Amino acid sequence: MRSSLALLLLGASLAACTPRTGTPAEPPAPANSLYSQSFGNTPAKQVRTMIVVLHGDSPAAKPDYHYAFARAASEAVPDSIAVALLRPGYEDPQGHRSPGERGETTGDNYTADRINAVAATIRHLQRRYALARTVLVGHSGGAAIAADLAATHPGLVDGIVLVSCPCALPEWRKHMKKVSPTPLWDAPVTSLDPVQLVGGMAPSLRAAVLVGADDKTTPVRFSRTFAEALSLRGIATDYRIIPGKDHELLGDPEVISALQRLAAALPGKS
Repeated sequence: MRSSLALLLLGASLAACTPRTGTPAEPPAPANSLYSQSFGNTPAKQVRTMIVVLHGDSPAAKPDYHYAFARAASEAVPDSIAVALLRPGYEDPQGHRSPGERGETTGDNYTADRINAVAATIRHLQRRYALARTVLVGHSGGAAIAADLAATHPGLVDGIVLVSCPCALPEWRKHMKKVSPTPLWDAPVTSLDPVQLVGGMAPSLRAAVLVGADDKTTPVRFSRTFAEALSLRGIATDYRIIPGKDHELLGDPEVISALQRLAAALPGKS
């Protein structure tokens, strides 16, 4: 009896010491939800900011860099949880995969069905963190999806942080055909163009738009065009060009700083 009691106490002690960071988002998501990893030790009822992170198109590699950003974000924003999502059809290096089709990564996968899949996963998470404001962070193609989602599901998120965004889609695809010539860029797509959808965004939305001054994949002009459209819509926008930085900007301290400023400016939920 003493031996059994000791084992029970030991098991409870170990369970209490198990870190909560880096574990799949809770509660268990429906079978058709996107794969996620959540970071942060704030109890669910005390979470005031939920940060959702989307990776880029990642044509040549299985993405997992957004997990590291989500961890850093959860540590930088008080009373937060950060959830990194795998976009539809993507697989990470550890073999986790989200349902759906990845596409050709030529700006072809910012489609309504993929955006709706991200939105459905966010709604599922919001049921757990009912008192949290939602900030959606996207890098590259993930930024395009974040912008499209904010416009097609107005009010679902309270803020967006767009990093290295191809936010003027037809013009960006023409640019990429010159940078990386392939017939794939000539194929028609049904993706949504962020800059054409700004009018659907809630005016109460807050936004941050960041781009590296030396970004050759999504040059400054695409972010500038989108930031100007946001301002014309009356959306409070923090637009920054980061000197000496290229396309891989998500891990830069300036992005964390922009996220902190945006989260601090959002009104609380009651």
